[in-house]
Amino acid sequence: MSEEKLNLLGYSLQSLEAFFEQIGEPKFRAKQLIKWVHQKGVLDFDKMSDFNKPLRIKLKSIAILLPPKIEEIHTSPEGTIKYLIKLESGSMVEMVRIPEKKRMTLCISSQAGCALQCTFCATGAQGFDKNLTSDEIIGQLWLANFNSEDKTLITNVVFMGMGEPLLNFVPVIESAKIMKEQLAYGLSRKRITISTSGITPQIDKLSSEVDVSLAISLHAPTNELRDEIVPINKKYPISELINSCNKYLDFYNGKRSITIEYILIDGVNDSKELAIKLAKLLSKVSCKINLIPFNPFDGSNYKRSNNKNIEVFKKILMNKGFITTLRVTRGDAIDGACGQLVGKLKKSVKGKKLISHQLIS
Repeated sequence: MSEEKLNLLGYSLQSLEAFFEQIGEPKFRAKQLIKWVHQKGVLDFDKMSDFNKPLRIKLKSIAILLPPKIEEIHTSPEGTIKYLIKLESGSMVEMVRIPEKKRMTLCISSQAGCALQCTFCATGAQGFDKNLTSDEIIGQLWLANFNSEDKTLITNVVFMGMGEPLLNFVPVIESAKIMKEQLAYGLSRKRITISTSGITPQIDKLSSEVDVSLAISLHAPTNELRDEIVPINKKYPISELINSCNKYLDFYNGKRSITIEYILIDGVNDSKELAIKLAKLLSKVSCKINLIPFNPFDGSNYKRSNNKNIEVFKKILMNKGFITTLRVTRGDAIDGACGQLVGKLKKSVKGKKLISHQLIS
């Protein structure tokens, strides 16, 4: 029954206005609905007191407001919370709530699984399952704000969970528009970051669709190495990626910067020589660099760079004038690498074993 109805949870204000006009209702109803859902957390049409009874009946006959379900919750000692989310199709994705001093960040998924097969990623090792709909994407933020024991509202959203956001372009853009909408979550463009492994045609389209921050999962300064650890580089090589980054920056007249993400893997991409090459590659790109110690997962032969190599790598970049941050390693106790919970779930189902996870009813 539900699949025959429209799930309005993932409709932006513009889409809701078109929807209400289509059913013969005034456009202002869209503003009322989006406030009920995304500011007040109300999903029941009957509780929307400024909707008359005929409208509530009409909406219930053709539409639903249905977020995905929280299947499991895992909390680390430092307060990071990882959620296993079950979609209506039965597919599983993950989201992570990360508390920091002055903000609460939510890391969300845009796909179930991933087709890019980056060698350092637990999600890529599982293969691709499906693209998430806009309601399944924005539903993660809705769950974090309105269906969580922690009542602290999310201040920042990063599309850095499972999947490649720019390979699910339209639903990701629609979700980002809802996040930015003042009648919904009201997040500024600085507080929404879309991270990509380098899908250059979509990077070129991004700035004209929605104004958000951009992060590039680079992880290597040479095509030879990047072809190996980020295979999409064979289709969109580094020169093309850097060109798209500069187009993005030019669109905003040089008033923006890009975040470059670089996972440090012991003996693979953490040498002094590669740090120098990275600095040279990015010398004409307005960016900051976020170094990320590799997060080990079952089945991977990679190891996290040691602290000495991490500090040397960071120092080289800083001496070259780059703002360089080191991501604090968090969530190791809760399978912090993206895709690990889903990966363990798949293994346990295949092996007919029970999972020693906290199950949420």
